[in-house]
Amino acid sequence: MKKFVLPTKALAALAVLAAVVAPMSAQAHRGWLMPSHTVLSGDSFWVSFDAGASNGVFIADHAPLRLSPQSLVITAPDGSAGAAANLTQGAYRTTFDVEINKPGTWKIANGSVGVNAAWTLNGTPGRWRGPAADLAANIPAGATDVVSAPSANRLETFVTLGEPTMTVFAPTGVGIEMVPVTHPNDLVAGEAGVFQFLKDGQPYADADVIVARGGLQYRDNPEEMTVRTDADGKVSITWPEAGMYWVNTSWRDPSAPAPTGYEGRGGPPVASAQYTAVLQVLP
Repeated sequence: MKKFVLPTKALAALAVLAAVVAPMSAQAHRGWLMPSHTVLSGDSFWVSFDAGASNGVFIADHAPLRLSPQSLVITAPDGSAGAAANLTQGAYRTTFDVEINKPGTWKIANGSVGVNAAWTLNGTPGRWRGPAADLAANIPAGATDVVSAPSANRLETFVTLGEPTMTVFAPTGVGIEMVPVTHPNDLVAGEAGVFQFLKDGQPYADADVIVARGGLQYRDNPEEMTVRTDADGKVSITWPEAGMYWVNTSWRDPSAPAPTGYEGRGGPPVASAQYTAVLQVLP
């Protein structure tokens, strides 16, 4: 399989808003983006990443995560763009490498933010997904019963070289985002980590957050818990053991109306948002 270097443009963070990519995971599967290392020392270090979707987190047995230049955004501590090298999509996982060559905390993220639309044209239903700015141009003339709904998906992990920094956690105000109180590269087994979740820039209160530890293939029972955010969108997670953890919260609006003739064909567009972080907890 051919390997190549995928450059990430300086404005790639904005390009996420216009990404036209598949959702990060199917409804029944969990998407993940797992680094080989999260805490580093020295001047420079290569970190490898595995990305996939599966029932059990971090088990490459279902489908690779499909990454694109628009969806994969690598942000260095100073706000500049990093680059993915050796990007390879296999049968069950996608892999790539990143040279971590600036001190501080890096964010490696895959995401899509846009709008889903549906309509009826001459009795036939149609649908489209893409950037909100392109919606009007992609609704055919004469379409009726047009319904649209925003969607936002983010999957993130973090790597720190030297002393941890907080610049990559500045929220955009779109979709669900995590603003850490406890730095995500400073998590220790048996201690609590505190995180704040925002939805469209406001505290995401009274929301379920799923926390699952990796390595299910080696255990009889899954190690998973659900915690709930408080009025400020904050949640405290006490890590039972060291390991890699999958942390997820989502939102879905069930109230979107169905356009005429669209029923039974996958349902109408529904506003939704999802956020996932992959975190390493040290002993």
